[in-house]
Amino acid sequence: MTIQKKNFNNPDSVMTPPLTRAEIVKVGNFVAIKYTFEPGWVWSKDVSPTAGTDTCQLHHYAIQIRGRLRVRGSDGQEVDVVPGDVIDIPPGHDAWVVGDEAVDFYSFDKETPK
Repeated sequence: MTIQKKNFNNPDSVMTPPLTRAEIVKVGNFVAIKYTFEPGWVWSKDVSPTAGTDTCQLHHYAIQIRGRLRVRGSDGQEVDVVPGDVIDIPPGHDAWVVGDEAVDFYSFDKETPK
């Protein structure tokens, strides 16, 4: 086993759908993503056209650093995520920024967003 290390100051790739910045770092068998969502961001409006799906199909294991994010699951459950929250979000969800502060959200996933 080899220790692997990367840094978000030099991401492997960056995606910038409207009101979104996703800095992607691949390490071993997982993908670490620093998401920044600007006020007014809504996944189903700003990312869905690029992803080609009605809901986000990634399974996120994440920690919220800044701002307030509301997540709605495919079962209709809604959860507000605030700084310090650690969350497990299954595929099939929508999300949006609540308020006028940007959201910083670090996700540790098994696949790269499209």
